[in-house]
Amino acid sequence: MSTDGRHRARRGEGDRLRGEILAAAEALLVETADESAVSIRAIADRVGVTPPSIYRHFADKEALLQEVCREVFLRLDDTLEKAASAATDPLDELIRKGHAYVEFGLAHPESYRILFMIHHDHGEEKAMPDTVDADDLPGSRAFMHLQDTVHRVIELGGPDGPKPDEYIMTCSVWSGVHGITSLRISMPMFPWPSIDEQLAIMVEPWRRVLCPVDPDPVRSRRR
Repeated sequence: MSTDGRHRARRGEGDRLRGEILAAAEALLVETADESAVSIRAIADRVGVTPPSIYRHFADKEALLQEVCREVFLRLDDTLEKAASAATDPLDELIRKGHAYVEFGLAHPESYRILFMIHHDHGEEKAMPDTVDADDLPGSRAFMHLQDTVHRVIELGGPDGPKPDEYIMTCSVWSGVHGITSLRISMPMFPWPSIDEQLAIMVEPWRRVLCPVDPDPVRSRRR
């Protein structure tokens, strides 16, 4: 018997307990919409263990909540990549990813709030990097996949076409779809236009610059 009252985990049970801890932490964040209201004790009570069981898997609450965010980001990234798999060109891929992003946020509003609409207090402020590295931040993989798409969009302009900074453009695209998503979550009763119409307006300037010979610049797409 372990010191916290649970039998020592058999092979594979540790991973299962870790998953249960993450699920409980995410559920409490969803229910409270307040990171400060989610304690290690509350998570332990939800799982049916004592706090020492959690500390064997996570160094502290910050590490646990960061892993919760990482798991949600992975689900978001998988959703965006699946949506982009049927794209006909880079601009279509960008629109498909944007649409999937908004739909993910609307389908999982509390998880979206966890990622982007709740202040995460990590103590002492740290300088943010100028670029994103794959291991720096929980959402870096999704960001880098989006930046890959933006790179292919920019390449549509050819060797002599406009070459905006792809990192800045990626941040701008993300800011745009986040605005669409967060406003729809916060103001669901507002008479919003369709997601497709909003995304088409966002992409249209780039289509005009990069694909000036396209006879139908605002092409509709059925999903």
